[in-house]
Amino acid sequence: MPPPISSYSTTESAVDPASAIPCDPHAGDGSPKWSIAWAPVVLLGLLSVLLYHRIAVKLVTDWYNLPDFGHGFLIPFFAAFLLWDKRREIAGTPIVPSWAGLSLVVLGLCELMLGVFGADLFLQRTSFVLLVAGLVWTLLGKAMLSQLKFVLLVLLLAIPLPTILYNQITFPLQLLASQLASQILPLFRVPVLQDGNVIRLASMPLEVAEACSGIRSLMSLFAVAVIYGYFLERTTWRRIVLALSSLPIAVAANVVRIVGTGLFVQYWDPEKALGFFHEFQGWLMFVVSLACLYLVHLAMRLVGRKGGQPA
Repeated sequence: MPPPISSYSTTESAVDPASAIPCDPHAGDGSPKWSIAWAPVVLLGLLSVLLYHRIAVKLVTDWYNLPDFGHGFLIPFFAAFLLWDKRREIAGTPIVPSWAGLSLVVLGLCELMLGVFGADLFLQRTSFVLLVAGLVWTLLGKAMLSQLKFVLLVLLLAIPLPTILYNQITFPLQLLASQLASQILPLFRVPVLQDGNVIRLASMPLEVAEACSGIRSLMSLFAVAVIYGYFLERTTWRRIVLALSSLPIAVAANVVRIVGTGLFVQYWDPEKALGFFHEFQGWLMFVVSLACLYLVHLAMRLVGRKGGQPA
């Protein structure tokens, strides 16, 4: 039985429509009101360009000149796509400015100064990500920073590693690749003698240089795995597994490349083996690595189906 009419509120009828305040078009749809002071935002953007324009130009130059980080050209476009793809979540996040974000801003500026005075490009470049994180926290709030944290982490993929860390990774990979190749080549009746990162064949020594350590394909393949996982994997743990699987895949592919070079040196022409075909094998192994990533993706989908999880 419906309630009596007298139980309903008559507040609406008591309001004069002519004196009513216009409603916000987004009121009642659950979306927060965005009230941003654009003048400070534009000013901060211009100051950031002033601080980082030379650093940005040098970074793009390194993407072009360093084969290990040629994937850097993809990262800005991927970050822009992430912002567009998360536009609904971003628009639905309330803006709550917080002075606590100034701690990251100050830390980022200190890192920039340390990188400039210490001539360290890695510190200069990573300080930009830290500064942007601080500005987002300060102007838009911690909730917005949480929404954009993956985008900020993706930007780090475009920054070349510092020389010290790069050497610490490269040399062990050179030794590992040399050792594995030295164990595989005798299976094809190729006598070898490993001396550090040098594989001594019967006709000539084969040096596993930095470019042949696997670091080049490793960095690019890791970035591609992150992008690939975002588009084709639905769960976070699968994306992490796919990204981490790029590391052993890159090492294994590079070992196959060294073994193939050794076979060409032993059974064909050493000059041709170390020339065009050596570079061609590099591209071929990268394509094979991408195929291996796809196989890992298929394997996780099959495991998910058997476990009753959505593929």
